[in-house]
Amino acid sequence: MKFKQICSATLITGLCLMLVSGCNAPKTAKIKIGGNFELTGEIAEFGIMGENGAKLAIKEANENGGVLKRQIEYISADNQSNAAESTAATTKLVTQDKVIAIIGSMTNANTLAAIPVASANNVLLITPTSTDESITVGDEGLNKWVFRSCFINTFQGEIAASYVLNTLNVSKAALIIDQNGTYAKSLAVGFQDTFEKAGKQIVASEEYTFGQDTDFRVMLAEIKAQDPDVIFVPGWANQAGAIIKQAREMGLDTVFLGGDGWGTGPISDIAGKTALNNAYYVDQVALDDPVLADFAAAYKKEYGQDADMFAALGYDAANMIITAIEQANSMDTEKIREALENLTDFQGITGTITVNPATHNPEKSAAILKFVGGQKVFAARVDLQ
Repeated sequence: MKFKQICSATLITGLCLMLVSGCNAPKTAKIKIGGNFELTGEIAEFGIMGENGAKLAIKEANENGGVLKRQIEYISADNQSNAAESTAATTKLVTQDKVIAIIGSMTNANTLAAIPVASANNVLLITPTSTDESITVGDEGLNKWVFRSCFINTFQGEIAASYVLNTLNVSKAALIIDQNGTYAKSLAVGFQDTFEKAGKQIVASEEYTFGQDTDFRVMLAEIKAQDPDVIFVPGWANQAGAIIKQAREMGLDTVFLGGDGWGTGPISDIAGKTALNNAYYVDQVALDDPVLADFAAAYKKEYGQDADMFAALGYDAANMIITAIEQANSMDTEKIREALENLTDFQGITGTITVNPATHNPEKSAAILKFVGGQKVFAARVDLQ
C-alpha cells in the first residue's frame, strides 16, 4: 500500500511538473535583443538617448503582446564610448547572453569594432546613427549582417540639392568644404552630383581646415563675386556658424544650406539669430514634425525629458528588428536577416523606410529645418525626385 502511495505521489508530482513546464514554456522563452551603446564616456549623451528610444519601442511591443507570442528581453551593454570596449560588449552579448540581434552603436568607430563579432556569429546588427558608407558595404562587399536606420552622408547631400532645386528653384551654387573631413566631402559629392545632373552650375568651391581656419572672408569674397543662389556648407555647427556670421557682415544675403552637422552645437549663438534667416539644413528628423507627436509624448512620459534625433533613430532601429522578426515568423537569424533585407514601406517615425538589398541602407525621406528667429523649425519632409 505504501509503495502504491509513493508511486501515485511520484506520478502526480511528475504530471504537475509537466503541466507547469508546459504552461510556462511559452511565457519564459523570451526573444533576446541586445544593445551596444555609449552609456558612459565622452559621447554618453548620444548613446543614452539612442538606447532610450530602442527601449521604448521594445516596451511598447511587449505591452502589445510581444512578437511571435513571446516577450522581448532587452539586454544592455555599455561600450564606454570606446572601440575596444565595443568589441568586448558585442562578444558578451553574443556568447554569454545569446542575443539574436544587436542595436548600436552610435558612432562609426564603435560600430565597425562590433561588426566582426556579430557577423562571425550570424547575429544581426543595426546601428541607429553610424553614417559611414563602409558600415554596410566594406572593402569586401556587402556586410551581410549589418543594417542601419539612418541615411548615409552622400544621401544628405542629394536631399539638400533636391530641396533647393525643387523648392527654392536655384540655378547656381557654391560649396565651402572642410578639406580634411570625410563627412563634409561625402555630403559635397552628393550635393554636386545631384545639382549638376539637373543641369545647374557649381560656380565656386572653396576649402578650409577644421580646427585651424577661423577667418573665412577671403573665400567668401571669391564666392560673392560669383553671385550664387545658394551656398552649401556641409560642416559642423561651430564652423558653419562662423562662416554665416562673416558672410552676413560682408553683405552676402544668399541662402545658406547645410547637413545634420549643423545640429551638433550652438550655431545660433555663434552666427547670431538674424544672420541665420534664410538658412536651412538637412536632418534625420525634426522633432516638431507632426508625424512625431505621439512618439515625442510617449518619450517625454517615459523618461521625463524631450526626445531628440538619436532617440528617434534608436526607436526606428528597434522597430525595424521587431518587424523583421514578425515578417520572418521565425527565430532563425538567417530568416530574420532576409526579412530585414527585404523590408519595404516600413512606417518609421523618421520616415517611410525601404531597405536597399544591395547596400542595407534605408531609402527614406529626410527633414528640412529652417531658422526662424534663431530657432530651428520644421520646414518639410523631402524625398529624392
